Parts: sequence; C-alpha cells; structure tokens
Amino acid sequence: MFTNRALTTGNLQAMDCFKAYDIRGRVPDELNVDIAYRIGRAYAEAINPEDVVVGRDVRHSGRELTIALVRGLVDAGVVVSDIGLCGTEEVYFATFSRQMGGGIMVTASHNPADYNGMKMVRRKSTPISGDSGLGRIRELAEKDTFVRAASKGKVLGLSCRDDYVRHMLGYIDAAKLGPLRIVVNAGNGTAGPVLDMLEEHLPFTFIKINHEPDGDFPSGIPNPLLPENRSATAEAVKNQSADLGIAWDGDFDRCFFFDEQGRFIEGYYIVGLLAKAVLAKTPGARIIHDPRLIWNTIDIVKKSGGIPVQSKTGHAFIKERMRAEDAAYGGEMSAHHYFRDFAYCDSGMIPWLLVTEIMSVLGKPLSELVNERVEMFPASGEINRRLQDPTVAIARVGDVFIPDALMVDYTDGLSVEHQSWRFNLRPSNTEPVVRLNVESRFDEALMRAKTADILSILDSFS
Repeated sequence: MFTNRALTTGNLQAMDCFKAYDIRGRVPDELNVDIAYRIGRAYAEAINPEDVVVGRDVRHSGRELTIALVRGLVDAGVVVSDIGLCGTEEVYFATFSRQMGGGIMVTASHNPADYNGMKMVRRKSTPISGDSGLGRIRELAEKDTFVRAASKGKVLGLSCRDDYVRHMLGYIDAAKLGPLRIVVNAGNGTAGPVLDMLEEHLPFTFIKINHEPDGDFPSGIPNPLLPENRSATAEAVKNQSADLGIAWDGDFDRCFFFDEQGRFIEGYYIVGLLAKAVLAKTPGARIIHDPRLIWNTIDIVKKSGGIPVQSKTGHAFIKERMRAEDAAYGGEMSAHHYFRDFAYCDSGMIPWLLVTEIMSVLGKPLSELVNERVEMFPASGEINRRLQDPTVAIARVGDVFIPDALMVDYTDGLSVEHQSWRFNLRPSNTEPVVRLNVESRFDEALMRAKTADILSILDSFS
C-alpha cells in the first residue's frame, strides 16, 4: 500500500470540494496540490482507465493543480494525454474521439478567480457524478491509502483542436451562413483561441471583447448569468450595430445570447429554438428538457414532430436520460445544451453556430425568432432565495397552491401546474437556497402576480 504525505499544503480534513456533480473549492483552503494528487490516485483506482485526457482552464492555480493531478495518475500507472489550456468540451471531445479511458478538466467554470475544481468523465465521455463514481473517488482520496501500481504511467502531449474545430463546423452548412456582425465576449476565459480558429472558416465579422485568456479576469467573474456582467456585451452590440451578441463562461461549456438590440435572451427560449433546429435535421427525434420551465419547449417539440422527454435538472441526469432515450438534443434553461453527435455532452460552441445558421437561412434577427415565444409563454427567469429551511418553505408553498392544481410533479423539487400558469420550486444541491421559476400562457401580468405571491411566502421564511 502507498500513503501520500509529500505535498501537504493545508487542512486535509473531509474534502468539502466534492460537490454533487463535480469538484470545486477555494484554493488552497478547499483544493490544493495535495488534494489534487490524491484525486488523481483515487480516480485511477476507482475508474481503472488505461489512459486519461487532462486539460485546464486559464486560472492561475490551474497549472500546479494539473501537475499534481497528473502526477497522481502517472503514479497509479495511467498514461496521461495533456491537451493544455482548453475548454471543458475539448476534454470531452478528446476523450470520445480518441477513445480514451477517461477525461479530467481542471476548471471552476464561472466561479471567482480564487476557486478551481475538476469535471470528470469515463470512457465515451460518460459523466462521473455523485451517483456514478464521484463518491467513491472522494472516499479513496480522503482515505489516502492506495494500491501500489505495477509500473508508472507516462505523460504525452496531445493536440486535438484542429479536429475539434472541424467537428464543430460539421453541425452547420457554412455555405448557408450570411455575413453577420457578432459581438463575442469570451470573458477572458478559454473561448478566445477557439473562436479565432472558427473565424477562419466563417463569413462573420467578430467584434471581440475580453478576448484574451487571463486568469486575473480583469473584466469580472466569467459568469454571463450575473446581470452586472451582461452590460459589456449588450452595450457592444448596440454601439457596434451588431446582429448578435454571444458571451461564454470561463470554460465555455455554456454560451449566452443577446439579440440585435442588446437584449439578453433567457436560455429557456434558446432551448426551444435549438430543439426546432435539431428536429429539422433529425425528424421525429426525442428531445430532453428539464422541469423548471417546460411549456414552450413541449409546444415547439410536438409541433416540430419530436417527442419531448422530461429529466431531472443537472448535467449528469440529462446525459443519462439522453443516452437511455437516444435523444438527439437536450437543453436546460441554464444554458447547458447537449447533443447526441457530441457524445451526449454539453457544448458552448454548437448552440451559437446553429443559431447563426437559423438566422441566416430564415433571414430573421434573433429578436424575431424568440419574441412570439416570449409572448406565448412569458417566464420569470430563475429567482433565488436564501432560506434557513428550504424544505419547510417549499412545503408551505405547496400547501397554498397544490389543492386546486391540475397536476403536481416531484421530478425535481415541486412543480405545480394550473390551467394558465405553472411553477417549479426546487432546493439547491449545494447551499440553503431555493430556486423559483414561474411561467404562464399568454399572460405576463398573471405570471408576475403569481411570482410575487410565491416570493411573499418564501420571504416569510428568510
């Protein structure tokens, strides 16, 4: 047996950096080189891969954490292919396209600069989460006693970006694209270099802001969902008379859209737009959606000849359901979009390529593509409330709105449906927060009134 004690840099109590779907924590208090090494050893022992792809985002702590992670994998006998600075989906792509035994991305996505983490997959880029191996990896890492490998592995360099870019371009017909002016905001994450390569093959004019990878994140945390982070993209669209604005999070597995007026478009309506586009190319396919906001997606999928299938929120659940249903596309309102031809994984590049193709083929701006749907199914967007006891608060909301409901569903939290409006209220997996989404049929005033009613109840528990 082997016990690692060489790289101690902090408190090595229970590893709170392990979350429901991935690993994430503040460096060095919650995640450091010792923990990264032990995670590498634990991953190898739990998953038993012969070879693993490793990549990292732009965070300053990424290099030393990756070195420690790789050392753990190599000491366990694993052959590591290091693809360097990249986006999470590039690790997914390298894993499934090169038929590797697994993949690990060192990233904290949209978290502050002093955070880092890891996203893990098995062979074929199948996700590893709490229910599918992450718990076992945590257990082994905390125990810190590993089986000695018969021989050490080794580290190889691997370049997949050219193949990855070609794969991305395969989702569209570039000949159908128009000369759009697009504001692209990489948030100083790792999207910039990929956009530069895609630009060479597209008829677009890119107006680049926060483009260069920079682990200091001088323009703020790379999280376009935060309202304070949207203004840079919105103002650039208006000032440059652009046709579209797109912003990415730090590891670019999510992208966010702004129409030609600089208006932020809720991810819910992008799900419907992409579902329709995918069904035009794969008629009759199954489409996966989460339970938070559903009416617009179900309506579009059915009218487009597809089959809507509901899944619990979260990438691991969506991907598992997609594989079980062999679904062509899955979408979450949080801007995670999953594609069967991308090993059922989420991508932040495929969605905007498809949206620009739709705009070019139909000759319509994004505002025109979504305005009708916004009017048909107005939605609150996700509203968070920090509560001391989310369970009691959700039960109280249920007491008020369930008695005269047409349908009640507990797939993910509490979903309650009435004739003209519905809501989903769910607890966070990682903090004492509840997340509320409300939508209606053709009645924005009703949606806002019901949202206020539910928030009044929740606020009484704050």
